[in-house]
Amino acid sequence: MRKQTSARVLHLRGGRKWEIGTPFTAAQVTVTGAVAECCTDALVPSVSGFKGQETYSVDAKGRVNIPAKMRRVLAPEAQDTFVLTRGTDRCIVAYPLNEWRRYEERFAQLNQYDEKQRFFLRMILSWCEEVELDPQQRIAIPRRLLEFAGIEGKVTIVGMMDHLELWNPDEFVRYLESFGDSYEQVASAVMK
Repeated sequence: MRKQTSARVLHLRGGRKWEIGTPFTAAQVTVTGAVAECCTDALVPSVSGFKGQETYSVDAKGRVNIPAKMRRVLAPEAQDTFVLTRGTDRCIVAYPLNEWRRYEERFAQLNQYDEKQRFFLRMILSWCEEVELDPQQRIAIPRRLLEFAGIEGKVTIVGMMDHLELWNPDEFVRYLESFGDSYEQVASAVMK
């Protein structure tokens, strides 16, 4: 496995730039101070997002351990902080702080005079809670989010590349079974 490095500024040939903090393998870039110089024409960022699923206990205070394999994906820019909000399905979404800031930039571009966009902003932002990992590597999930997702006692944590989803384990199984199409049919349609 190649060691990854993060560059503060990455200049590509042709004047394009990658975002600050995007991980690249050492074979792809040479870092000199704060400037990384491209050493290949086909520079592609490493994929190191959240993946997999784990089921953990939720204690009486709503605290749940974040799996070690998922904590390792957190960028230093996340500052061990997640932004939690309601998901579009009956789950909680947990964005690392640095990823959430990217979404906030997109939210700022929405038209608050458009009824649907305003409704979306109100829904996603009114449910937001910032939480930090405690010394035991747990996050405390607010009661109203646990109630929204129907989470009691156990939670299934699903990696979704740039964020995590937190599900009631039974609800997650029901969701997966609710698709009439098989996994193969969905994969074929999505990955054309």
